[in-house]
Formats: sequence, structure tokens, C-alpha cells
Amino acid sequence: MNLVLFDLDNTLLAGDSDYEWGQFLIAKGAVDGPDYEARNKAFYEAYKAGGLDIHAFLAFALQPLATHPREKLDAWRAEYVETRVRTMIPQAARDLVRRHLDEADLVAVITATNSFVTTPIAKEFGIPHLIATEPEEIEGRFTGKVAGTPCFREGKIVRLEQFLEARGTRLDALDTSRFYSDSHNDLPLLEKVRYPVAVDPDPVLHARALEQAWPVISLRQR
Repeated sequence: MNLVLFDLDNTLLAGDSDYEWGQFLIAKGAVDGPDYEARNKAFYEAYKAGGLDIHAFLAFALQPLATHPREKLDAWRAEYVETRVRTMIPQAARDLVRRHLDEADLVAVITATNSFVTTPIAKEFGIPHLIATEPEEIEGRFTGKVAGTPCFREGKIVRLEQFLEARGTRLDALDTSRFYSDSHNDLPLLEKVRYPVAVDPDPVLHARALEQAWPVISLRQR
């Protein structure tokens, strides 16, 4: 079996879907604008620097899901995908995904961004599987808490192993495994797959990729 994994934010997307969702909620008046924007930016900077407290961030990021009714959230999400996400998708990313969908047995997005935000984005690419941080949901309403292990750093390995186990296999049993990512936060998983690929990488990942002779590609250059 051949596995291809794609990180989402700043890899397939020329931007960060989690951060942009927060900015979208500010524009809709769904959250306290100035305070939420400052905290959203601070968490994003911590992520880029490699110092994100994922549990503190998720307590912040998932709270709006628990605050508003599902019907309104669904409508906002549809507008968000139409007005913000589609503008962040380079044609080169669509082409790369399409090629792997034709060639690989199993293709998935694996992302720290929660599944409420990312489910329609994976569908936009035609990718059949999504491994993401799962927001807890009880009787059709989000609680603002996380269900299971956050899909972040080493948590991506945990979530991937659970995904593969449910399909009767293991990462080390696959014929090939490939993972595309931009972020040094994904080094734990990049170092586990057979073919890691750095995509428009941050400086830390770029240095590691050169050191390890990993391929470095860009999906944003025209």
C-alpha cells in the first residue's frame, strides 16, 4: 500500500486556515474583535516559533464553536471556504494532489486545524481522508473541548497510527509513505515516513531538509 499525506496550512494552502478562520469570525462579529485578534495573532506567532501550547490554543480556538448554533456555524463555514479558502489554493497544489490521487492507494490530509474547519477544505481538493484535531461534540453541539489526541507534532503520529490501525495496517508495513509539509512542527512525522518532502518550508525545516537531503519544493511559484 502506498500512502501520501499532506499537511494543509502553508503547504497545500498559501496561508493558514485556522488563523484565517479566526480572522473571518472577527469580521462577522462572532467574537470580541480586538481581544480575539490579538490572541489569534499571538498563538499563530507561537506556532511559527515552535512554542505553541496546543491545549491553550485549542481552548481558545474551539470556544466559538461552542458559543454559536450549528446552523449559523455551518453557514459561516460555507462562506469562509468560498471567500477565503479558495483564494489560498495554488493551482500547483491542486495538480500535485490530483497526481497522487491517481497514483496512491491512500491519500489523506493530516492537520492540527480542527476538523470542523478543514473537512470542506479536504473535499475541495478531492482528498478522501482527513486526519485532524477533533472538536468534542455532544448531541449535535460542540462543547469547546478536544476529543482525543490533538493532531499536532507527535500527536500527528498517534493519530496516523490510529487511522492506519483502523484499516488493518501500520506505517512500517506500508510499501511507501510520503509526507508533504512546510513546518518544523511536523518534523516528528516527517522523520517517520519513508519520503519526507519540504514544501515552501520555514527556515528550521529548510535547514533540516538540506541536512538530510530531503526534496524541497514550492507550490506557490508561478
